[in-house]
Amino acid sequence: MSGAVALPPPSSSMRVVICDDHAVFADSLSLVLADAGHVVVGVAYSPEALLPVLRGRRADVCLIDLRFPSGTVLEWIPRLRASSPATRFVVLTGFLERHVLEAGLAAGVRGFAHKGQQAEEVLEVLRRVAHGEVVVDRAALDGGPADRPRSQAQKVARFLTPREREVLTRLARGESTQALAKAMGVTRSTARSHVQSVLSKLGVHSQREAVIEAARHGLVSVETGEWLAG
Repeated sequence: MSGAVALPPPSSSMRVVICDDHAVFADSLSLVLADAGHVVVGVAYSPEALLPVLRGRRADVCLIDLRFPSGTVLEWIPRLRASSPATRFVVLTGFLERHVLEAGLAAGVRGFAHKGQQAEEVLEVLRRVAHGEVVVDRAALDGGPADRPRSQAQKVARFLTPREREVLTRLARGESTQALAKAMGVTRSTARSHVQSVLSKLGVHSQREAVIEAARHGLVSVETGEWLAG
């Protein structure tokens, strides 16, 4: 790297744009970043919607999902970079194939992060990319942090009942308590009871926090809502 671009000191906050078609996950990530002291300047749910966000707001880093209903984001990267040349792009994926890695780096992607990583690890990828590095998260290439010690949330997940696991997956899909009750064939009061039990066992205080914990620790798929923790 040449000395032409002045990089912020490591302690400074980042200005970040998030793009993911899973709205609950995208919004949850924005909360995690804000809680860590960074500025989320925009959240978009498709590459098309991301373009005007990038044109209108200064962002140091854009965290964007690899796959959208229309295909992968790689074909959009040249247009996205052209709309905001100073923004560095980090692609978020559950599994990174070698040819995708090579195509992404060739298109100008500066980092790849794994969706199942804890928030702190994703943040570290963003920080390093914001400071000029090109970063490929090893877990994305390996398919996930399977060999790492189980997190506290994963340990607690073993004590969730099948009903509570179903509740957590439905929350991850963005379903309301009313929709939960209808889908599960129970009263709204019973659904609320199941939700409260999930929150208590995960040690959180809101449904959104529960989704954040589930996403951080790989308990459920953030793309399909499928239970992953075994």
